[in-house]
Amino acid sequence: MARPPRYDETQLLDAAVRLAAAAGPTAVTMTAVAKEVGAPSGSVYHRFPQRPALLAELWLRTVERFQAGWLAALAAPGDPVAAAAAAARHVVAWSRLNPREAAVLLYGPDDYGRADWPAGAAERAARGTAQVRAALAGLTGRLGGADPEAVTLALVDLPLAVVRRHLRAGAPLPPGAERLAGLAATRLLAPGADTGA
Repeated sequence: MARPPRYDETQLLDAAVRLAAAAGPTAVTMTAVAKEVGAPSGSVYHRFPQRPALLAELWLRTVERFQAGWLAALAAPGDPVAAAAAAARHVVAWSRLNPREAAVLLYGPDDYGRADWPAGAAERAARGTAQVRAALAGLTGRLGGADPEAVTLALVDLPLAVVRRHLRAGAPLPPGAERLAGLAATRLLAPGADTGA
């Protein structure tokens, strides 16, 4: 009977997360990942034939884990403003619970070499982007045709700004940051909110 692999994909990707969180995407090399887990380089190449495949899976696994809760919050039935506030809070809460993964997402897919990703990974990324766009459009519709820019500001830009400022400074997210993100979304998107139109 064949022995199970000593270093599985999860261990290797977790090592890649640590490297990217500490020093950015350029720190994630096949050799560095192998060294991080104490594995021979062949163990990494067995799972990921080339560095672009490793970088693609690092980005996709991380962003999909984040988006699962964010999309679920947006899809909650009932009051769309409450759903928006929950999604904004999720950005901060997930980042607080997963600071290394959040640090990975401070960069974009282009920083992880998207142009060189395998076709399957590129298609997976495109599906994820389409899901996010559809969710934002769906919420905009549920809000009675709210300004799409206000929706994006409330659900993406402002919560990410809170996270980015603290993580880039190497500081923990402050108490109450979730509440502030939710409050900002509520004030921007509540019926009658003045968005400067």
